[in-house]
Amino acid sequence: MTQFSQYVAENKERFISELFELLRIPSVSADPKYKNDVLRTAEAVKEKLTAAGADNARLCDTKGYPVVYADKIIDPNLPTVLVYGHYDVQPPDPLELWNSPPFEPVIRKTDVHPDGAIFARGSCDDKGQMFMHVKALEAMLKNNALPCNVKFMIEGEEEVGSANLGDFLRANKDMLNADIILISDTSIVANDTPSIDVGLRGLAYMEVEVTGPNRDLHSGVYGGAVANPVNVLCKMIASMHDENNHITIPGFYDQVQTLSAEERADLNLAPFNPEAYKKDLQVGDVQGEKGYTTLERTGIRPTLDVNGIWGGYTGEGAKTVLPSKASAKISMRLVPNQTSEAIASLFEKHFTSIAPPSVKVKVTHHHGGEPVVISTKSKSFLAASLAMEETYGKKPIPTRGGGSIPIVALFKSVLGLDSVLFGFGLDSDALHSPNEHYGVFNYLKGIETIPLFYKHYVNNR
Repeated sequence: MTQFSQYVAENKERFISELFELLRIPSVSADPKYKNDVLRTAEAVKEKLTAAGADNARLCDTKGYPVVYADKIIDPNLPTVLVYGHYDVQPPDPLELWNSPPFEPVIRKTDVHPDGAIFARGSCDDKGQMFMHVKALEAMLKNNALPCNVKFMIEGEEEVGSANLGDFLRANKDMLNADIILISDTSIVANDTPSIDVGLRGLAYMEVEVTGPNRDLHSGVYGGAVANPVNVLCKMIASMHDENNHITIPGFYDQVQTLSAEERADLNLAPFNPEAYKKDLQVGDVQGEKGYTTLERTGIRPTLDVNGIWGGYTGEGAKTVLPSKASAKISMRLVPNQTSEAIASLFEKHFTSIAPPSVKVKVTHHHGGEPVVISTKSKSFLAASLAMEETYGKKPIPTRGGGSIPIVALFKSVLGLDSVLFGFGLDSDALHSPNEHYGVFNYLKGIETIPLFYKHYVNNR
């Protein structure tokens, strides 16, 4: 047992209780009605950092929600680790699908988490994972074991695209000067199989609106004579995949990086049980681009998915209406060497071109981000690998994550810094879904492991 595992064991209940305090605040950045709660969470994070032993904790204004900054500089000549996380969370909707209120955290045992999981919005993404770093700082300071400098930058707009973070980085380069960025906003393969993400997909997020007649119409009087925007939108969306689930937008794959057979084989070395995967999701079979495994489809191939679609009457009972408008939100996950701007442009051009003359189309570009690939040869990756090997008892597997953290590419372009994706969640933790949860084991294991990253990072420089 290391000094850190002992400290975590002694303070387990307090660490959980303090996380619960953060989880009770509904910091939903996407909905303006939660504005005061988001600001209250920022203040709470600042207070938690100060209590853990950080210096200079403060809220830094942006055009949106503030960035929480703090640091602990023990020697300017030593390396500096910059910790990034976010305190905002996804909307909890649909509320009726939660088994307990989303902002009243509870611990329940599950098949995957026999030691219990913390059920609450933000428990894994990202309050639980972000707060591990705060408690890890406390553990290092209490044990007189902080080997280098550390800075914290915790933002409140990650779930809405981090639109103001670029300006903040450019305006505060000196304050954020560091050697490496440490991020816990990703997952591991399983609790008995540690892993480290070495790749992230990019993102292009769009909204489309299809308009037909100038008002809702009686479907009996006008049905069959006037275009139904919902029908048209569904046909347009369906046409963007062929029979092999290949995306049909011209030029979409032109810049996609093709991996060698050896690289694909290495990617598929990660443990994966297709039957358990289907059972967890309660689906009869997997589906995706022909010629690729599930791990490849979620790690190295681009996608196009509808995230929401609406139009017409959706209330109780029946209303025979031919709707005037139909809309959808569509996201595209991108891989090296695709760029969000180019793909968004290709999407808009194609979507507009396939619309019949009976409707008008509006395409809105929301946020985007670039794909990232991280070297497994770097000293920072080695430090993370050694830290996990020390606490899990086995060497972690390099994996590619299917999600997007757009600011990783931003950190590289603006600050010139590489990142280490040091996540401890599980893909089955229902991120962005009802009943989001985070294993108690994972939370405490992260607090125990993070200090060892610092140790190995400093020792191997």
